[in-house]
Amino acid sequence: MSRKKVSTTVYITPEQNEKLHLLHQRTKVPVAVYIREGIDLVLKNYEHALPGQMTLTDAPTRGKAKK
Repeated sequence: MSRKKVSTTVYITPEQNEKLHLLHQRTKVPVAVYIREGIDLVLKNYEHALPGQMTLTDAPTRGKAKK
């Protein structure tokens, strides 16, 4: 991932930390990469809840059309 990254703090359980570091030891992939991949999975899973621009083919949601 070559784009600029933003620093943030995340709190994980000791079990998550242990498993991530074990995964890192076995694969040599940085823990931060796995965390970013996990965030991408969550964002993809909940993209329906994110605001976005409608396309011309999107039907307005019932009861939410502006008058």
